[in-house]
Amino acid sequence: MLIAAIVALGVGTYAMRLSGVLLRDRLELSDSLQRLLPIAAAALLAALAGTAALMESSHFAGIARPAGVAVGALLAWRRAPFVVVVVAAAAVAALLRLAGVP
Repeated sequence: MLIAAIVALGVGTYAMRLSGVLLRDRLELSDSLQRLLPIAAAALLAALAGTAALMESSHFAGIARPAGVAVGALLAWRRAPFVVVVVAAAAVAALLRLAGVP
């Protein structure tokens, strides 16, 4: 059953990507919509990142996770190497949880 679900999702994903290539010439988007699509994609990614940083299932994740994300964002903004950003964010979250902060 699991294999069938994986295959169905794979076929569906491939079909959606292929339909974009095949229908590209048939679909005409207005200039305002073409300018709006990259902004909409960025807004969707920001909402997804915000939800993942703050929520666990349907509850608030606690203070440790957002603190780790904030440290990671600060280091990324300061152009620290990626490995340093990930390790520092994980370390902050882990140390806060070890200290008993939810």
